[in-house]
Amino acid sequence: MSKLLEVSDITAGYGDGPSILDGAGMEVEPGRVHCIIGPNGAGKSTLLKAICGMLKIRKGDVRLMGERLNGLRPDQILRKGIAFVPQERALFPKMTVRENLRMGGFTMRDKAELERRINAIEERFEILGERRDQHAGTMSGGQQQTLAMARTLINKPKIVMLDEPSLGLAPKIVQEMFGIMRMMADEGITILLVEQNAQMALRRSDWGVVLDLGRTLFQGPAGELLSDPRIQELYLGGKRAA
Repeated sequence: MSKLLEVSDITAGYGDGPSILDGAGMEVEPGRVHCIIGPNGAGKSTLLKAICGMLKIRKGDVRLMGERLNGLRPDQILRKGIAFVPQERALFPKMTVRENLRMGGFTMRDKAELERRINAIEERFEILGERRDQHAGTMSGGQQQTLAMARTLINKPKIVMLDEPSLGLAPKIVQEMFGIMRMMADEGITILLVEQNAQMALRRSDWGVVLDLGRTLFQGPAGELLSDPRIQELYLGGKRAA
């Protein structure tokens, strides 16, 4: 299968500080759920920020369908088809649900098409349609995460990157989040996920990447990571996943 996204030996960090990533790389295939795991400080969130243009890449390459993305701004990379949902979800709390969805399409020039896409999102996610006039900041954590994920669909992205989407959510809501991710993947949208609950995330992913000390140590089918004794011992708590 052809590679949708290729990250090759990148080095990146914050400002003039030391490099957090030091030779990280990965291959992303279309229509799959990819999960990045590793200890705190491994560079997982930094990798997502480097891919979407929030951090300058000091060395290496990021290519989307063969096109080099190095040096592009986040809005330019968004137009290319890569959407990013950070840990803090980046919603506008004093704006309504519908206004937040509209902001998701700020790069679109055709405003009539934007409204059609918003209507389609509200039909697909009923809770968002029901609460379209509610301020986003007054919604529950799960509802806010649903809004953040749904908002990415406005631009019909090729890749949606999610940084710790389960953070602070109840187990039942986490299952709903993973259900939305699978729905996206089934519709051809590629998911790139950073998740501290590695066991749970790998069980629901197609592909896994192990990142440590800013470098990619292993990548392959998620099932292989779950069954590898070394990965189990070092990154999954030493217990074989059910």
